[in-house]
Amino acid sequence: MKTLKLYHVPLSGHSHRAQLMLSLLGLEPEIHLIDLANGGQKSAEFLALNAFGQVPVLDDNGTIIADSTAILVYLAKTYDASGKWLPTDALTAAQVQRWLSVASGQINNGPARARLITVFGAAFDPADTIDRAHAVLQVIESHLQGREFLAADHATIADVSAYSYIAHAPEGNVSLEHYPNVRAWLARIESLKGFVPMPRSLAGLVG
Repeated sequence: MKTLKLYHVPLSGHSHRAQLMLSLLGLEPEIHLIDLANGGQKSAEFLALNAFGQVPVLDDNGTIIADSTAILVYLAKTYDASGKWLPTDALTAAQVQRWLSVASGQINNGPARARLITVFGAAFDPADTIDRAHAVLQVIESHLQGREFLAADHATIADVSAYSYIAHAPEGNVSLEHYPNVRAWLARIESLKGFVPMPRSLAGLVG
């Protein structure tokens, strides 16, 4: 019997991307929690799975996939018979890739980093990071005008990649008050069958 294992940190938005995608596909992996506070990501056992020492890692019956967006691609290609999560037509596939890059770039350097400061005590410049977060949110707000999802007329892995850190941006002192299109998009993701939330921390504007 095939066994899916997810090496996971509940408060990590990167980990949540993988957990959310698994749930949206109706998959129930074994969850292996990594204790970041005590250096679990630096253990020899974990580094054998991901030499960069980062979560999440997916083990699909011995096939190891590291990096959250890589896991989204793998899961869509392997377990989505409908093809909707990662469309194959050239234009939509390109749009999905664009937003995966935004998730790893501007979203990571904005909302994700802002939350790292407040939740994990990371030593980034708060003002600069919050400015970066609002810059990408303004672009997404405009992009979602007249659209329900980021890359297609239905949810794709682009939306999954962007969701976690934007939904939790207020924990990094990044308000979503002035982004009604973004908030409506978040609600659409949260209404999908199989949606699972990431735990909220009482940090930033939330606490």
